[in-house]
Amino acid sequence: MCQDCGCGDPEMVPVDLHARILADNDRLSAHNRDHFARLGIFTLNLMGSPGSGKTALLEATAKRLGGSLRLGAVSGDLATDRDAERLRAAGIPAVSITTGSACHLDAQMIHRSLHRLPLSDLDLFVIENVGNLVCPAVYDLGQNANVVTLSVTEGEDKPLKYPVMFAKVGLVILTKTDLLPHLPGVTVSGFAASLARVMPDPKLIPLSALNGDGLDAWISWLSASLARAHNRQSRRSV
Repeated sequence: MCQDCGCGDPEMVPVDLHARILADNDRLSAHNRDHFARLGIFTLNLMGSPGSGKTALLEATAKRLGGSLRLGAVSGDLATDRDAERLRAAGIPAVSITTGSACHLDAQMIHRSLHRLPLSDLDLFVIENVGNLVCPAVYDLGQNANVVTLSVTEGEDKPLKYPVMFAKVGLVILTKTDLLPHLPGVTVSGFAASLARVMPDPKLIPLSALNGDGLDAWISWLSASLARAHNRQSRRSV
């Protein structure tokens, strides 16, 4: 159970208290969203299980971008700042949010972290959420889009077991595809079939951060998403 809000066990928290927590979070997430829009930053909420490859994806992304997009990140975890250290080593300005016992990041945590990053120098800001397939799906952080990393080692039925998470994302990155030859019976089509049952508009990119397969498709998705967001913002400004 999440210690700060009990969202892992709804029966432990009165409905009105849980609703108030989410309402307070939504007010601050709207403030975050306005802040990102004013700076022209595209923001991703990157979610996934522990070990699904979120940090490795960002490391590979930074290497492939080669500075063509200015990327910054905040990395959430229960303890240590190891993921943020890895991102900084990859050339990504990054700060760590250590939650202690909370199984997700919330809008207030993100708001506090913004003062520790050179936001005016960024095109893309990635929120690497705490490794979890339940709680992070509930909390709006002010992001433009949600992306989930799903490792081939987690099983083709993972989206069916955690439908709330996968119903709220715009893209699923199927990671560690270089391991597929060692996983008899596990296929990309099997994951795609599960996603088709829970995602309103299924989008799946198979990817290996190790050998680079799928990275170009991922970068193309990022570039197109940034362009659409900038076009919408331009229309609002007219």
